[in-house]
Amino acid sequence: MSYNLFKSGPASFSMAFFCMSILVISLFTLSCQKEVQEEPFSLGEKYYDDSTGLYLPEDLEATLWAESPQFFNPTNMDVDAKGRIWVTEALNYRLFRNDPEKFKNHASGDRVMILEDKDGDGVAETSKVFVQDEDLTAPLGISVIGNKVIVSSGPSIIIYTDENGDDTPDKKEVFLTGFGGLDHDHGLHAVVAGPDGKYYFNAGNAGPHIVTDKSGWTLRSGSLYNGGSPHMKDNAPGMVSDDGKMWVGGIALRVNPDGTGMKVLGHNFRNSYELALDSYGNMWQNDNDDDGNKGVRVSWLMEGGNMGYFNTDGSRKWQADRRPGQATVTAHWHQDDPGVIPLGDSTGAGSPTGVTFYESDLMGEKYRGTLLAGEAGRNVILAYKPETKGAGFVLKRHNLITSLKEEEVEEAKSRATDEDKSKWFRPSDVLVGTDGAIYVADWYDGMVGGHRMIDSVGYGRIYRITPKGKNLPKPEIDLSTTSGQIAALLNPAVNVRNAGFALLAAQGSQAIEEVRAVLEDENPYHQARAIWLLAQMGDEGVLEVEKQLEAGNPDLRLTAFRALRQVKSDIITYARELSADPSPKVRREVAVALRDMPLEAVEETLIQLASQHEGADRYYVEALGLAMDGKEEEIYPALHQKLGSDPVNWQPGYADLMWRLHPIQAISGLKERAMANQLTAAQQQKAVTALGFINEQEAVNAMQEIAASEIAGVKDQALWWLRYRRNNDWNGFDMEIPELKANLSPEIQKEVLDLKSTIESSNAPTAEKVQAAKAMARDKTGGLMLLGLAEKEALSPELKAAVSEVIFDNPEQAIQVLAGDYFDHPSPETAFSLANIMALDGDPVKGKQVYQGKCATCHQIGNEGRNIGPNLSMIGAKLDQEGLLDAITNPSAGVAFGYEMWLITLKDGTVAAGFLQADGPIVVLEGMQNEAYNISSEDIASRKRFNTSIMPDPAQLDMNEEDLAHLTAYLSGLRSE
Repeated sequence: MSYNLFKSGPASFSMAFFCMSILVISLFTLSCQKEVQEEPFSLGEKYYDDSTGLYLPEDLEATLWAESPQFFNPTNMDVDAKGRIWVTEALNYRLFRNDPEKFKNHASGDRVMILEDKDGDGVAETSKVFVQDEDLTAPLGISVIGNKVIVSSGPSIIIYTDENGDDTPDKKEVFLTGFGGLDHDHGLHAVVAGPDGKYYFNAGNAGPHIVTDKSGWTLRSGSLYNGGSPHMKDNAPGMVSDDGKMWVGGIALRVNPDGTGMKVLGHNFRNSYELALDSYGNMWQNDNDDDGNKGVRVSWLMEGGNMGYFNTDGSRKWQADRRPGQATVTAHWHQDDPGVIPLGDSTGAGSPTGVTFYESDLMGEKYRGTLLAGEAGRNVILAYKPETKGAGFVLKRHNLITSLKEEEVEEAKSRATDEDKSKWFRPSDVLVGTDGAIYVADWYDGMVGGHRMIDSVGYGRIYRITPKGKNLPKPEIDLSTTSGQIAALLNPAVNVRNAGFALLAAQGSQAIEEVRAVLEDENPYHQARAIWLLAQMGDEGVLEVEKQLEAGNPDLRLTAFRALRQVKSDIITYARELSADPSPKVRREVAVALRDMPLEAVEETLIQLASQHEGADRYYVEALGLAMDGKEEEIYPALHQKLGSDPVNWQPGYADLMWRLHPIQAISGLKERAMANQLTAAQQQKAVTALGFINEQEAVNAMQEIAASEIAGVKDQALWWLRYRRNNDWNGFDMEIPELKANLSPEIQKEVLDLKSTIESSNAPTAEKVQAAKAMARDKTGGLMLLGLAEKEALSPELKAAVSEVIFDNPEQAIQVLAGDYFDHPSPETAFSLANIMALDGDPVKGKQVYQGKCATCHQIGNEGRNIGPNLSMIGAKLDQEGLLDAITNPSAGVAFGYEMWLITLKDGTVAAGFLQADGPIVVLEGMQNEAYNISSEDIASRKRFNTSIMPDPAQLDMNEEDLAHLTAYLSGLRSE
């Protein structure tokens, strides 16, 4: 394609562009090869390998490559240019929950180990310690890049440099620090060298992440998540980074190897365990859900994308934003909200771990281009061949390697303590070696999740997966020669490639011919690596990359554009050219590249990109939304002039774009569509939703008008939005809607407030105070007030003793439980013997009766019971009997995020208690009867989060060991919704 059209000035371009666009697209389509349609990816039937206990496809085989005591508790792996496997250990994992007297640990800190198969027989013979450091507490990531060993261990990324190659660090540097998640699964994860030579990594939502790079740029990412660790205390929503953007929760980042230029690439994850890049620069990751919601996901990450765990500022949980009729997974990831990227593959329940992308042909050509994702909860390595669909991807799931029969894999069981150890296969990482083999680290434990362990000796192992009957020798890589550097660049191991990349880039123009030759390689991933490298080899290399903007393969055109973005300060010419590309994913990449550019420079290109949106591609419209971020109002007139029409007749693409952008100027049009009976219910609902995301009085007025209409369905939606938004973004606007009955006021709590005044009075006699305290202890609201007073140590010993006599009979069960933190229980604790209970023959029928009588007041099974505590419909697929007994008899050992009890005292003395749903100008609690308390933060005097679970001890429910045997027999059989 000629560049001449785009070399003239902006005025000429503006006049010519739309006239030429159809011709350009037609010519481009003719000149470009069609994307090759590959045979559908299939793994076929699996066979069981007795030697490893694994099920594998017929064309693969597995060997036990290494095991303890060569290393312990492996969390992550990498491979160096010598083909040695490096492992981070986590023996010191969660010692605040895993008793160090019972679990193997290292007092001097966790270790990094080096394993090697020297004779090439497929088994590692040697193991050595590279470093043991008190600063390493359950590190979750390792990368070996040249002579640097990069370890991710919250709060820091630490680089150990081995300057003389003796496998001992000569230098230690804290590369970046300030991440949250010390000794937390939701913390800092592995660094990986991207195809551009930069470092990529992610971190979970255990913030706050307040990190300053070497150039002084500061990231600030937070949310209301404060669960899972005593180290988490000061995470908070609404933080703004130095780029002026509000990044939320879990994040993906890129940084230069010298520590400068840190950039956020995506955010609002829960806990993506690892980031993987393919050679085109696509980013892949997985993410865990809130337990029990079957919403684990494997995703492609769009640059700058919001992945939707919290709301946009991190102040509200998904439950607080859930709309009537929304499916759980849809609500969990805010999938119906404009500005949120599609979730990818929803894999159900589980515990996702390491990911990698396989690009070699050494395992067989069908495995080229396979995304591999560890799933420890379901004892499997998942495999995907991403298929392009529009501007995004379709991910079809396959079970590559597992310890279970195919039909059992879907049943995630995070705890298994029976004699069958098939569910102890807990893949923590998956890695491609220099030999092209796949290496799988096995944490090996009966339990995963809940931040706890069963295996007390820290056993772990590594499997090596190879083509059946094929020897994959370890290559000798000579980095001192150009040919050796090219060999490293083409190696299957991602961080080994970086060694070749860096050395070839340093050669500059002297190595261009050798790198240019890689463009003729039949493997397109190899071609892509050459494109990235050529872009960094001077003007001659850049010219070669510019030619690739016309490549027949859209992935290579996309790669060329990404590579040019890294080295050229002005990419407008390239963006204009590719805005007419026939491939939606190329145009998507152009869109996200324009996000922070001034509108006057990109307006025509943005309108050209928008004109090609037909309304059915969520990835594409989200890319357009990112491109127009902060420019929505300014660009609206031009968009409307070019693409708009009478609101009822908006084309699907334009209607979709207005939903995504929701500019103020579109309010009248959106209102008209919401009230247009000739549109479908889905079209009307989408217009109402768009109005719900416009923070303007005019939008509130429009919503009120819709709510006051007689349009069936739509008016109810509008009323829901008004009531919902009044408690967050629309709190400061005027609105008149039917009021819900107040559930929190001094008038409602007057009688108890009077009693509280008595016990706080300096003039009231002690007997009167005691009488008042006991009366409060018998009342639900009074009991909450007493907990607040006890927390502040505002009760005398006499009053505490009097309250202790009564409060454990409070009508609210949660108060009875929490009172144990402050008051002396008159009855001795009952000790249960787990061994005795497990020896009893439990009857599931009787167990259901126990559930109905003791547990249904808080827990739901199917449609039975109340939705206060976690849903138990599938608990048998998660925990075995021993795990259930542990959870029932030790409920405070692992309180799930979202089920911590909060007590809020207002300035007028009233109190509310419940689960925190939102924390902002309006604080939202969900109470024990599923009632909502919407409290202005300005009215709050104090707040307390309890670490104790509100689930009562079995003895408090008058349960005996036989009851527990029956109950766990019933619960262990629950495996479906």
